[in-house]
Amino acid sequence: MIKGDPTKNDDGLPITKTTVLRGHDSEVYICAWNPACDLLASGNFNSSADSTARIWNLKEDVPSSGGAAPRQQLVLRHSIQERNQEVLMNEDVTSLDWNCDGTLLAAGSYDGFARIWSTDGQLAHLLGHHKGPILALKWNKGGNYILTASADRTTIIWDALSGLLKQQFRFHQTQALGVDWQNDTCFASCSTDTSIQVCRLGCDQPVKTFKGHLGEVNHVKWDPSGQLLASGSDDMTLKVWSMKQDTYVHDFRAHKKEVYTIKWSPAGVGSPNPNQNLLLASGSFDTTVRLWEPERGTCLHTLTRHQEPIHSIDFSPDGQLLASGSYDKRVLIWNTQTGHLVRSYEGTGYIFEVCWNAAGTKVGACASDGTVCVLDLRK
Repeated sequence: MIKGDPTKNDDGLPITKTTVLRGHDSEVYICAWNPACDLLASGNFNSSADSTARIWNLKEDVPSSGGAAPRQQLVLRHSIQERNQEVLMNEDVTSLDWNCDGTLLAAGSYDGFARIWSTDGQLAHLLGHHKGPILALKWNKGGNYILTASADRTTIIWDALSGLLKQQFRFHQTQALGVDWQNDTCFASCSTDTSIQVCRLGCDQPVKTFKGHLGEVNHVKWDPSGQLLASGSDDMTLKVWSMKQDTYVHDFRAHKKEVYTIKWSPAGVGSPNPNQNLLLASGSFDTTVRLWEPERGTCLHTLTRHQEPIHSIDFSPDGQLLASGSYDKRVLIWNTQTGHLVRSYEGTGYIFEVCWNAAGTKVGACASDGTVCVLDLRK
């Protein structure tokens, strides 16, 4: 690296073009790319004024100036109707997810409601049945159901077309922290009660219960085939489960602190690289990200350049790159095959979430300083 080289950062890596989006009045806890076009959704956290989600238009034909926010942004205000009057809710936005064709955005909130918005900012449905904050939310692949997990200990499947409750599941003893669909009618949920429940629409009992973690389970994720389920826990372990057996397939114990976030790589039929080995990534409060090969049961790489807890990780659509976001205010981009750091960005707030756009050209990141950053990785 040439001293003072304007094309390189402090890591000696190519500088990435960055757009900073400003508009939120407090911490931005969550962000999610539209799967069909360059619309980026973000949600407020710990708001002192109002709780909002926003949709930012990052399409190439939208004017911007000097790295400033594009002119077009939609503010989705969270409110309820009381006595025929709209009342704004001063509650955190905890979760965001787009449906499969990118026409609708679902947002979960600490007020116990989920809301479905169109891309033009119109509220389509208000989903209100939980008795506590919504902590996680996911569309199924078919786009006809939405799944929510709540601090009220329950999970709910909603009909996305009508906004009506289809079924409520009451199998956790404490708050439900995360959910993930196995297919269009079956899902897994995790909880602070240390258990994992696999449930199916129409069944009044879990089809499977996985027990083995000794601490609260923060995340559950099905692999692309729906055959394996990964779970990360405060007990510092990453476990892999199969519906074919009651005990775990793998029990990975390399992390030294809580395993906070996990992701599977795109792989198999239908993925951009069908012959690429399936990888599982885990991010921990021990400041490391680990890449695992579940087929072999081994750790492929340990990524150690972060200096504070890891809060979010995400694979690029082709599985060749992994983005990680940390409390050290940095977004790092890694080569998944070599484990090498290929890009880095440092902001001015803790990074809560990182996510790739569908084209694999941009990474969105949201931070504690109220900003949303978009990193353009094209040369």
